[in-house]
Amino acid sequence: MTPPRTAAGPSTPSARSGRRRGGRPSGTELLAAAVGAVPGGATRPGQQQMTEAIERSVAAREHLLVQAGTGTGKSLGYLAPALTVDGPVVVSTATLALQSQLVEHDLPRLADAVEPLLGRRPTFAVLKGRHHYLCLARLDNSTEDEPEDTLFDAPAERPAGGTKWLGEAGRMGKQIQRLRDWAEKTDTGDRDELDPGVDDQAWRLVSMPARECVGASRCPFGQECFAEASRARAREADVVVTNHSLLAVDMLAGRHIVPPHKLLIVDEAHELADRVSSAAQAELVPEQIDRSARRARPLLRPDVADRLTEAGDALAVGLAEAPAGRLTGGLPGPLREACTLLDAATRAALDAIGDIKADDPDPVRKQQAKAVLDELSTTAQRLLEEADHDVAWVEKPDNGSRRALVVAPLSVAGTLATHLYDERTVVATSATLALGGRFDTVARALGLEAPTPAPPSPAAAAMATAAAGRSTGVVGGGTAVGAAGPDAGGVASAPGSRAATGVVPATSGPGWSSLDVGSPFDYARQGILYVAAHLPRPSVSGLPEAAGEELLRLVGALGGRTLGLFSSRRAAQQAAELLRARTDLPVLLQGEEALPLLVRRFREDRSSCLFGVMSLWQGVDVPGDSCQLVVIDRLPFPRPDEPLAAARAAAVDAGGGSGFSAVSVPIAAVRLAQGVGRLIRATGDRGVVAVLDSRLETARGYGPFLRRSLPPFWYTTRPEVARGALERLAKA
Repeated sequence: MTPPRTAAGPSTPSARSGRRRGGRPSGTELLAAAVGAVPGGATRPGQQQMTEAIERSVAAREHLLVQAGTGTGKSLGYLAPALTVDGPVVVSTATLALQSQLVEHDLPRLADAVEPLLGRRPTFAVLKGRHHYLCLARLDNSTEDEPEDTLFDAPAERPAGGTKWLGEAGRMGKQIQRLRDWAEKTDTGDRDELDPGVDDQAWRLVSMPARECVGASRCPFGQECFAEASRARAREADVVVTNHSLLAVDMLAGRHIVPPHKLLIVDEAHELADRVSSAAQAELVPEQIDRSARRARPLLRPDVADRLTEAGDALAVGLAEAPAGRLTGGLPGPLREACTLLDAATRAALDAIGDIKADDPDPVRKQQAKAVLDELSTTAQRLLEEADHDVAWVEKPDNGSRRALVVAPLSVAGTLATHLYDERTVVATSATLALGGRFDTVARALGLEAPTPAPPSPAAAAMATAAAGRSTGVVGGGTAVGAAGPDAGGVASAPGSRAATGVVPATSGPGWSSLDVGSPFDYARQGILYVAAHLPRPSVSGLPEAAGEELLRLVGALGGRTLGLFSSRRAAQQAAELLRARTDLPVLLQGEEALPLLVRRFREDRSSCLFGVMSLWQGVDVPGDSCQLVVIDRLPFPRPDEPLAAARAAAVDAGGGSGFSAVSVPIAAVRLAQGVGRLIRATGDRGVVAVLDSRLETARGYGPFLRRSLPPFWYTTRPEVARGALERLAKA
C-alpha cells in the first residue's frame, strides 16, 4: 500500500489563493447565480438538495452517493459546491460526451456566472491519459519507427486480413506529415482538437503510452511535452475534469497522476467498477509479442530475440487449440508452456537491455522496448500464478481477427475500498445508483461497507401485494399518459415498484450516506411501463415469434417513433427484417451505417424505427415525439459466456449464496434502468416502454427488484392498454 499523501494544493500562489475562508459564497449561492444567468432559468429542488448535501459531506468529511434522475441538472448541482473547496476538485466521467458537455458548456457558463460573486473567474482543465497527447519524441522518429508496423500489418490485426497495399502506405505518410504540420501550431497536442482526425494506427506512431515514457527529465523533448503541460495546467485549476479510466490507472499506480485534491466527484458512477476492472485487466496477444520482439531486436543478441519470437509462436498455437471462454480448470498445457517460455524470454531480454543511463543515445526507444517486455513478463507471471482472486479466459472474436489470453480481477471492491477514498471526500452520482430501491448494492460494488437489507415481514409483503392493483392507461392529445384513480383510467404502480414520488429511501454505512433527489419528470403521468406478461418465457436466442408479433402490433399502433433495444444482434436483425417485410415504416439498424448518422435520421423522421444492441441502451438521447415507444426484447442479464460475470457468480455460489441474485440481477437492473431511461428525456416527453419479457412481471424472486430499479411509470400488463395509449399518441 502506498503511504498516505496529503491533499494540499500547490505551494505556489495561484488564482485560488484569492478565496476567503470567511464570508465567501456558499454552494447554494453559486448555484443560484448560475441558474439566474440562464434565460428562463429556474431553481430545481433536486439540484439544490444535491448542492446542500455535497457541502455537508465535505464539511463532515463523509462520502456521499447521490442518485439524480434525468433532468435534475446534476452537473451544476455538483459543480457549484465544488467551487467552495480549497484546492483543485476532480470530476471524473465515464463518457466523452459528458466530459465534452462539462468542458465546453457547463463549466464556462458557471465560471461566467459566479465571477462577480467570487471576485475572479474560476479555472478548469481537462486531464486525459498520456496517449491522448501528441508525443514530440515519437513524432521526431515516426518515419523510421518500426518500419514493419508502419508499412505492413499482421493479418490478424487488420479487419479484412492481409497486408497493407502501397496506397494505404502513402495515405499513412500523408497523415504523419499532417501531424507534423499540426505539431507546429497546436497549443495542447490533444488528439480531440485535431480536425480532421487521423486513424488509430497513425496516432499510435506519434503518441506514447504512459508505461513507455522515459519521463520529462530524460526525454530530449521534456520541456515541450504536451502531456506534462496538461498535468501542470491541472495542478493550477479549480476544477479538473478527467475520465474513469485514467482515475482507475491513477489509483492502481499509487495516485501520482491526478493532482492532489480534497474532493472527488464521480459522475456516471455506475460505470466506475467496470472501468477499474478493465484497468486492472491484462492480456497476451501473439501479435503483441511479435511486435515487442521486433522493437527490441536492435538491442538484443539474435538468440535472445529469437526466444521472444518462439514464445509468441507457442502462444498462437496454444490459443488456436483452446476453446473460447473462461478457463475453469487452470491453464491448458500448451498455454502454460507458452506463458513459461514468455516469462523466461522477457526476463532474459530485460537483463540484456539493462538500465537506461544518462548517456544512452536513444533513451526513448530503449524505454519503449523495456516497458512492453516488462508488461509481458508481469502478465505471464500473473497467469502462471493462477491466483484465486483472478479470472482467466481465452478470447476469440467471431470474425477470428484477434485471439488473446486475458486475466482480470474477480472483484475490484477491495481495490476501491483501499485506494478510492483515502485522503479525500468522494461524491458518487448517477441516474442509476439505487438498485432494487436501495443504495447498498452499488455501495458494496464501490468498496463501501453497507448493511444487508432485512427481508420484509410476511404481513408487509401481503399488504404491498394487496395494495398493488391494475387498471387501464390513457393517453390523450395534450393530457397525461397516466391519470390518477380508476375512474380516470389510472394505471397502478407495479407491485414492488418505487413510491409515486420515485424517491428511494436513504441508506448509510460507516463513513458514507446516500440521497435520492428524484427527478423533475412526472413519470406516472408522462409514461407507461407495459410488460407483456402473456408472452411465453424467452427460451431461445434471437427474437421469438410471439414477441415479433407483439412488436408489430405496438409499432403499428404508433406508426414508428420506436427505439428497439435488443439483447443480441441476431434479435435486432430479425426485428428489422420483420418490420421491413410487413410494414412500410423506415427501419434503421445499428451496424448498417455509422451510429451518429442513424440517430440523426431517427430524430428527423418521425415515422422511423431505430433498432440496435447494448451501445444504444445508454448512448441515445432523443427528446420530443421522435421517440415515443421504447421496446426491450428481453431482460438484459449477462450472457452465460461472459467470463467475469460467470466467475463472480460462481464465487458467490461457492460461498453459499446465490450468484444469480448477487451478480446477474444487479447487472440486469443497471442495464434495464439505462434502457428504460431512453424514453423520458424532457418534461414534455410522453410515451410507452414495452418489455417483451414476461419474467419482469412473473418472476417472484427478482421481478420486484428490477421494477424497483426503474422510474415510477404507470404500470400495466394489458396489451390493449398499451396499444390504446400508442394510438392516441399517434393521433395527437
